[in-house]
Amino acid sequence: MRIYEAAADDATLDKLISLSKDWAEENSCYGYRANERSDIEGNRIFLASEGASVAGYLFGKVCPSQSMKSVMPEGTPFFEVEELYVVPQKRSQGIGAALFRFAEDAVKGEAEYIVLSTATKNWRSVLHFYIDEIGMQFWSARLFKKLPRP
Repeated sequence: MRIYEAAADDATLDKLISLSKDWAEENSCYGYRANERSDIEGNRIFLASEGASVAGYLFGKVCPSQSMKSVMPEGTPFFEVEELYVVPQKRSQGIGAALFRFAEDAVKGEAEYIVLSTATKNWRSVLHFYIDEIGMQFWSARLFKKLPRP
């Protein structure tokens, strides 16, 4: 498996859009919709591939913090992970962790933190991955409950 940073060229964007359509069809995240080019452009893109086949991706960008004072001082540069996706048949093989660690190493000189949000329906698995395997810290949670109609 090769992990690398990719340019946002037409072939890469087309592949990420195609994979995001597959992800949307999985219905594994609340409110997830397939990406358009504008959702990806301007981000740093990291790929995991075997030959010509992309097994996963991570993209995000460095931003200055705003309204995150409970974690970091105002204006602190952080890398916001927009998406991390691994194709279903390649999950639980360390690819997501490898993508995350590669991106982490790539942005160390530019960012002081990595931040992400998730809307997954499988929260136990995702929290185990990010907290236990990757070493992130829990910051906050936003929960919901749909109320029955009267």
